[in-house]
Amino acid sequence: MLVTRQTLEDREAQTLSPYATLSRASLGRLHPEPESVSRTAFQKDRDRVLHTEAFRRLEYKTQVFLNTQSDHYRTRLTHTLEVAQVARTAALALGLNETLAETIALAHDLGHTPFGHAGQDALDERLRQVDPDTSGFEHNFQSLRVVDVLEERYPAFDGLNLTFESREGILKHCSRRRALALEADEPGGVGSRFLDRTQPSLEAQVCNFADEIAYNTHDIDDGVRSGLLTYEQVLELPLVFRCHTEALAAAPSVQGRRLLYDTLRRMLSALVCDLTDASAALLAAHRPASADAARRGPPMIAFSNAMTVELRQVNRFLHSALYRHAQVVRTTEGAKAVVRGLFDAYLAEPAQMPAEHARRLPLQQAVVDYLAGMTDRFALKEHERLTGAPLETGGGTASVRPPPLVIDPAFDFERNPRSGVSGPSVNPPSAVHASSGVEAWKRSEG
Repeated sequence: MLVTRQTLEDREAQTLSPYATLSRASLGRLHPEPESVSRTAFQKDRDRVLHTEAFRRLEYKTQVFLNTQSDHYRTRLTHTLEVAQVARTAALALGLNETLAETIALAHDLGHTPFGHAGQDALDERLRQVDPDTSGFEHNFQSLRVVDVLEERYPAFDGLNLTFESREGILKHCSRRRALALEADEPGGVGSRFLDRTQPSLEAQVCNFADEIAYNTHDIDDGVRSGLLTYEQVLELPLVFRCHTEALAAAPSVQGRRLLYDTLRRMLSALVCDLTDASAALLAAHRPASADAARRGPPMIAFSNAMTVELRQVNRFLHSALYRHAQVVRTTEGAKAVVRGLFDAYLAEPAQMPAEHARRLPLQQAVVDYLAGMTDRFALKEHERLTGAPLETGGGTASVRPPPLVIDPAFDFERNPRSGVSGPSVNPPSAVHASSGVEAWKRSEG
């Protein structure tokens, strides 16, 4: 039997919740085009995102650690794939459109700068200095520019010509000023909800929480792997400690990274289950009759109050102990210097950019588009080409790359450093877990 688009759309109508976003009910594309014979509108969007250059470049963009540090740290690409997995799982459990949630997840970071949020902050700073009237740089808006303008794959239009629903979900944040500009260009378009204070689709709301679930979980994993966090530190967090206790109860002899992985696997599952349970309760209470009714109501995708508190503790811990760790900060400052230097160099001499970028106007937007599209390694090469000088951070010369990280014996419970994080004292069930197979972990790192 040949499965057609019509068949798939019928299945959606028969199986999804009444408040799910149906493909056949899409508000359409900026440029009319024929529908696919075999794919829904959102499947077509997803496939277009996967084939972009911007998506492939995510492999060489930083999540927290530069990908030159280890083959095993998350990159912006692997983070994106993990967000998509969580978004699909949650959407499916809630009877929402799994494909739309996946599409938004795959596209949500397409506009992210090199060097993660450090690159974003530096680019925003420079842009505001050059043009005080600008709305600055925000990677969600840049992701929208990628799919609307910057990808050049089709003869009839710029960008990917995605559906309204995919584009709306990509634009997670937007200032009022930027929303007004979007509304002027596209009345009733993706900027309007920021003006009339309505919600995005439930699928977009799911993706926002999937992003939070993914980075809070995998940043603990990468932080411990790097040696900048220890396992006993993260056990100070009630959510992690509860999952650790469950892991040991299920397998009392588990040690080392298997214990860490099983703990984080349980944490991921706990977060997803809490999200779907709490959201199902909200949806049952508000009973939106349609996807449009859900947009006009309050947010209906959320964690429980208890999980919100626990996840906030995790996020505060990661900011204080990992993202602001001296070694990460040193790398961050070097990365910001690279982005500032490139911005200044291209603005002063546009010919240093490829011709197709140099001729775009306004110039500062052309520089932003070119810079935001760079990978970490290309930005480093360009900075070296244009400056030929080592980076100066603070009062001396510093490399963008921190020295090699040493894997800490992460299960030495006797040390139990608190790092200023409040929480319950760690009381390990058995001292046997102080010996964690760290040497095997080191060998696996290559």
